[in-house]
Amino acid sequence: MVHQYQLNGYNIVLDTCSGSVHVVDEVAYDVIAMYPEHTADEIVAAMLAKYGSRPDVTEEDLRQCIDDVTSLKENGKLWSPDVYKDMAFDFKNRNTVVKAYSELKSDAWIESRQGVGYIVAAANDENDAQDERGGEGAQPGRVNWVSEVAEKYLDMEKTFDDLFQRFTDESHYSLGSGVASREVYTSERVAGDIAALLTGSGPCQYFFSPYKGDKFLRQKLVAFLGTKGVKASSGEIQILSETNQALDFIVTLLVKPGDSVVMEEPVHPDMYRVMELAGAKILTVPVDENGMNCEVLESLLTQTRPRLIFVNSSYHDPTGNILSLERRKKIVELSNRYRVPIVEEDAASELVYDGDKLPPIKAFDTTGNVIYIYSFSLTFIPGLSLAFVTGNRDLIRALSYLVSVRLMASDWMTQKLLGMYLDDGIYYTSLLKFRDVYRTNRDLVCQKLDELAPLGVSYTKPRGGVYVWCGLPDGVDSKRFIRRAYNMGVTLIPGHVFYPCKNGGRDHIRINYSYESYERLGQGMEVLRKALEEELEE
Repeated sequence: MVHQYQLNGYNIVLDTCSGSVHVVDEVAYDVIAMYPEHTADEIVAAMLAKYGSRPDVTEEDLRQCIDDVTSLKENGKLWSPDVYKDMAFDFKNRNTVVKAYSELKSDAWIESRQGVGYIVAAANDENDAQDERGGEGAQPGRVNWVSEVAEKYLDMEKTFDDLFQRFTDESHYSLGSGVASREVYTSERVAGDIAALLTGSGPCQYFFSPYKGDKFLRQKLVAFLGTKGVKASSGEIQILSETNQALDFIVTLLVKPGDSVVMEEPVHPDMYRVMELAGAKILTVPVDENGMNCEVLESLLTQTRPRLIFVNSSYHDPTGNILSLERRKKIVELSNRYRVPIVEEDAASELVYDGDKLPPIKAFDTTGNVIYIYSFSLTFIPGLSLAFVTGNRDLIRALSYLVSVRLMASDWMTQKLLGMYLDDGIYYTSLLKFRDVYRTNRDLVCQKLDELAPLGVSYTKPRGGVYVWCGLPDGVDSKRFIRRAYNMGVTLIPGHVFYPCKNGGRDHIRINYSYESYERLGQGMEVLRKALEEELEE
């Protein structure tokens, strides 16, 4: 049984027998509604009649959508047989299930219908529409949450969450997730070290950290920054959970609605979303093989005075390019000349496989204009996210105040664990292991891509980091291709999500090689090859 309903801007398709839940766009939603009783030609004709004015809805896209629906049906995720029909009586008599059903029903998530059983509660579209307009039929006292939080935020959530949630699907080869390898820090080692922390001596061993972060860890980060040529005191360091959070807090302090900010393009969508949520006007600078184009940057700075310049300096995400030494110095010079702060993101500068490691932009900062964000997301324990910010002391004091208001404190255990690993050298020896794992994985991915060159695949071998920016053959659309790849068991990120301001990236995909093991990475690349061959055959 397939149940379709719309709730809070989402188009939801539920296959009740398999338990599969699909969040789809409005076109796919309508296609699924017609699919059981209509031919492909009839569906295409109806959809073109309804959406023909939209440039993103073509016959090719519609037929691909129909193929995707067919694949879901064949894989038992739509219109699946009711294999539990004969077990229903026994199932409903299980106390745990009955209790769960009761709670879901009381919270209005499900409803019971005679002759049908329990189904997900569907919103009354007509009444909901009236409620949101506040007109006749609106429920008294009901808050219009869509209006309150703004529809554009819901649209952003819908756009990105469906894509990135797929990376946690263990049934697929994850070639899109920028998550650290699981092969370096063993679960046994981490569990033992956490147990040691929890049973250690001293008052308040597992209590709140200071607002700036654990004092011992900040002291160790001073030495860590010294290895990069960056001078800072422990009072000039603010520990946070991740890069997104750090950027969000910085933007809260510096950017007001309507202010201009400069970002690279392409750029990771999370970074762009932080700026957009702040109401900033985003100005983009193209990235080439040497990083951010400084000529374009200077031209922008002569025309407007942005509140900040955001730069991903090391192994740029998604291109994998390195900001050259010359351009690092030039960006600092421009920042000083026009008195515009730089926000530098660094998540992979230690992951060098070929050539020399370059110092961060912060190392050339003599005025205090550079705000440096470092993330341990690729070089620490997966799932234990940690980042820190260093910059002007007054800025760090303001960040600490925001932490006191919004967070109270960052994760105690992760801070203690990282501080211990930095102190006893385990972090640095593990970093060498990360390099070896990632270098080996990079070489494997590049080998597989070389084999795809006759099909029209292109790429530049990255000198470090964990991403390959892969050009697709002529005529292959990345957005459509990742759907095929996903249906065949591989998750990827299409290039267009990295171009928020322009319609770019439709001919690229980003391949990540950090998360999967060497064996699974090779298997995933083989599936990607098959998906590409099928795409080219059509």
